[in-house]
Amino acid sequence: MSDATEVCWLTVRQLSRALVNGEISIHDLVNVFLARAAEFNPASKAFIDVYADSARAHASTLAEQPGSGMLYGIPYGLKDLIDIKDHRTSAGSAVFADNIASEDAHVVSQLTAAGAVCLGKLNLHEFAYGATGENARYGTAVNAYDSSRLAGGSSGGSVAAVAWGLSPFALGTDTGGSVRSPAALSGLVGLKPTYGRISMRGVTPYSWSLDHLGILSRDVWDCALILQTLAKPDLADPGSTNRPTDQYLPEVDSLEDLTGRNIGVPRQFFYEHVDPEILSATERVISFLEKKGATVREVETPDLNFSRTVSLTIQMPEALSFHMPWLEKRAGDYGEDFRTGLALGQQILAEHYVRAKRLMTHYRTQIDDVLETVDILVTPSTPIVAPKVGAVEVETEGLTEPVGNAMMRFTNFFNTTGHPAISIPSGMHSLGLPMGVQLVGKAFGEASLLAFAHLINSHRQFKLPLPKIN
Repeated sequence: MSDATEVCWLTVRQLSRALVNGEISIHDLVNVFLARAAEFNPASKAFIDVYADSARAHASTLAEQPGSGMLYGIPYGLKDLIDIKDHRTSAGSAVFADNIASEDAHVVSQLTAAGAVCLGKLNLHEFAYGATGENARYGTAVNAYDSSRLAGGSSGGSVAAVAWGLSPFALGTDTGGSVRSPAALSGLVGLKPTYGRISMRGVTPYSWSLDHLGILSRDVWDCALILQTLAKPDLADPGSTNRPTDQYLPEVDSLEDLTGRNIGVPRQFFYEHVDPEILSATERVISFLEKKGATVREVETPDLNFSRTVSLTIQMPEALSFHMPWLEKRAGDYGEDFRTGLALGQQILAEHYVRAKRLMTHYRTQIDDVLETVDILVTPSTPIVAPKVGAVEVETEGLTEPVGNAMMRFTNFFNTTGHPAISIPSGMHSLGLPMGVQLVGKAFGEASLLAFAHLINSHRQFKLPLPKIN
């Protein structure tokens, strides 16, 4: 097969074909990515822990007992909120530095059954609290296209691992956009399925009402394959849906003629105070869909100016509830920003929390109604490109705001509603940085959403150059 450098940029589908055709062995494939991690993790800060010995042992076992399936022998990485038996789940914090998991998370069980090989645990903003991915203890994951800039957060390590070519795919979590936003900033595909579509059992929670497990990959087809594997009902998780798993792969390649399909464009809020090049790239995606036969309609969403406040009013009391046992004894082991956030949670009254939950239901109903009239919504994924490491505020077309607020401005609302959303690349900015477009679908409508996303993602117009990593 091609040299190791080329192997690290292949998609899961391409790697699976190479394994089946005997062009590379499982053992050699795992070693390619372990070597890549050893070389580039010091610069990327993607991994907290690399499981070199156990990954090689697993690869040897798989080679001795050949199996089938497209994930058989494929390496991957896990955000370090997700349990894998007998390994620590640090959650990016000193508080959980010695936290050893007693069993696999549900998603890990599904991937192991499919023959996937875990390479290790990936970096994150402490306890998934922040959008920037900055972590004082383990370092800050940086952007593959410009290492002076952020990979994003909170799933920064998951994004960096794939974007730097250290893993073919990775899992992250998304509470306000922590998969989609960094995916957009790093030129990847980031999928947040419908709330409850993937079990969260065995995942350290941040906010039970808003947490989603998400997938990061090089293309939409891979996302569909991985979702097919993970979207299994889990009766041990009360937040998991009991709906049967849909068949995503047959539909993902099926969409070509969009005649009779309707595209919703919510210009209010989602198209305001956005980098002009990101707006232009989003408009090119809309024009592409229109040329494929779709009808484009402008749609109205609820007033979203306070949607972030609603999200925070739910997040912080739930986070405080989970962390109180450790906070009472080990407050000094928490990072300053998260400790400040937990203090905010103490100021939120039950009345505020209940109102926010009622607004959450209202928002969900309103978006359900909008999606009765269109097949998908199209928005920019972020209003900015990847900011510099250490940036505090950004100014975008007349709006100055904290950098974390900007990174999540267009994503966090769809955690509140629970609708499936995906970020895919939309082009390269003149600064040499990726831009992304967000598609939002009907609840449990991932099959159709992925088909639209794949149609865009597979077109040469929206292909991005690989990062130049030395």
